[in-house]
Amino acid sequence: MSVLPLEPFTRAEDRDPDSQTQKVARAVYEHIRASKLKAGDTLPSEGAFAEELGVSRGIVREAIRALTAVSIVDVGNGRRARVGAVDQQVFAILIDHAIRTEQVSVQQVWDLRRSIELRTAALAAMRRTDEEAAVITQHAAGMRAAYPDIAEITRHDFAFHRTIAQATRNPLYELIIAAFGVVIEETGPVGWHSRPDESERVAVFDMHDAIAAAIRQRDPTRAEQAMADHFDLSVKALVNAGVR
Repeated sequence: MSVLPLEPFTRAEDRDPDSQTQKVARAVYEHIRASKLKAGDTLPSEGAFAEELGVSRGIVREAIRALTAVSIVDVGNGRRARVGAVDQQVFAILIDHAIRTEQVSVQQVWDLRRSIELRTAALAAMRRTDEEAAVITQHAAGMRAAYPDIAEITRHDFAFHRTIAQATRNPLYELIIAAFGVVIEETGPVGWHSRPDESERVAVFDMHDAIAAAIRQRDPTRAEQAMADHFDLSVKALVNAGVR
């Protein structure tokens, strides 16, 4: 095994377990990069890392746990650690934490969503499969059919946007949109109840139908505009509800 060596633990702070753990975690991460490992590839044992880096197995174990928390490493019962696959839950937790600790606002998240989802709509119109177009259309119809069940409408809404992201053929879009799930689940009902009348609620369904139709007809320009109209109305509803 070849692991990038750590600097000797000579300074007082380097002898601190937390500092050592961070250094070992960095060394494990650099080993993954230097060895060009892929998701699912097996990592050397804790003992091998400990011997190579000159630290205890306990320090290596803590470093592996830290990397597991952010899905860089995947650890399962009875098997050696492997290179982890990207997990949208990590990004979702960061977004949720940022909102709840008021480091970003809900409106800022929606502004980011708007920028991203205009692009996903256009790409989906160009790249979607027939099956994806059908699923997108089904979720748009499901939203209308679920009325007035807000929870079910929100479920279809999230699946609608996530399927569009999948249809872009760019996994990063799905990763980001999936991470917005917590925000969508919480703000969707708020925005819904703030709409002043039945016509604006029906407009939500009409806009999702328009997005689905444009993607189904492979019209990226119309898909992007329909998504822009949808977000403009949704942001207006959140503002009316006092969400900032």
